[in-house]
Amino acid sequence: MPLDNLGMQKLTPDAILATIDLVNQLDAALGSDMVNLSPEERQKYGSINEQNKLLVNKVKEYQSNQPKLASPDVDWDKFKEDYQAREAIEGIVLRLKEIIKGLENTKIMHDYDNYHDSLLDYAYAEYKTGTKQAGYETKYTELRQFFNKSPRSTKNTTDTDTAE
Repeated sequence: MPLDNLGMQKLTPDAILATIDLVNQLDAALGSDMVNLSPEERQKYGSINEQNKLLVNKVKEYQSNQPKLASPDVDWDKFKEDYQAREAIEGIVLRLKEIIKGLENTKIMHDYDNYHDSLLDYAYAEYKTGTKQAGYETKYTELRQFFNKSPRSTKNTTDTDTAE
């Protein structure tokens, strides 16, 4: 039995509009607080690796548990603010990545359904071309341009573009 309509969990138009509204609200809420780094700045500042995160965590632990050992040259209030903001942002990013992954997976299933339904429609147009009914030959000719005229390749014909 062929697999059809795999994207059974459809997002309703209301859910899509509500999601767009929430994304707009999120963008508005964070807009002025987010930093837009140039590629050069991203390269310069980068992100700290796991080893360096361990260092930051250990310094924070020492400052919290043995503040007498903390450097007076560090603004510890600012350090704590940065640390808490980083932790909060990291949690938000992880949640958003999961949401994005779910949206991408849902889109893949809809792409798959659309592609296979399009193949069925193409096959139907090809079949109807033989009946000489008006319009099918033009439709078949226009659709045929999307198929390679060369011998079959080893590439899977079910590949869909999911990078949008």
